[in-house]
Amino acid sequence: MSGPVQPPAPYALVVDDDGFIRMDAMDILSEAGFRTFEASDGDKAMSLLGREHAQIVLLFTDVQMPGSRDGFAVARETSERWPHIAIVVASGQLQPGPGDMPEGARFIGKPFTTDMVHDHLREILPDGQKPVPLRH
Repeated sequence: MSGPVQPPAPYALVVDDDGFIRMDAMDILSEAGFRTFEASDGDKAMSLLGREHAQIVLLFTDVQMPGSRDGFAVARETSERWPHIAIVVASGQLQPGPGDMPEGARFIGKPFTTDMVHDHLREILPDGQKPVPLRH
């Protein structure tokens, strides 16, 4: 006898040029029940979003990265083009100024903890987009 079929886990995109931080964020999001995509800069992130935006419900991005777009630009462009994607911006050095963050996005400082990230996700993700571990 089997229970109800669980829908496949939603995807999150992690964008950070630091591989260790990117892996840490991906681990935290995996624990929260997400499958993850990764990108090492804003340009790669926007290219990936262009292909996979229908599957992605969360963008988790660093601010300072190489390339033509920083994390704030990626967040704003994502919000404009794909408003269904929830956004978390993280930085250890920069604080967002007026107009940096799209409406509804969350900012967290680095270093972040698993609990800190999970708490923000519980607040910003609609129930239908929350992976099972975040629904408690």
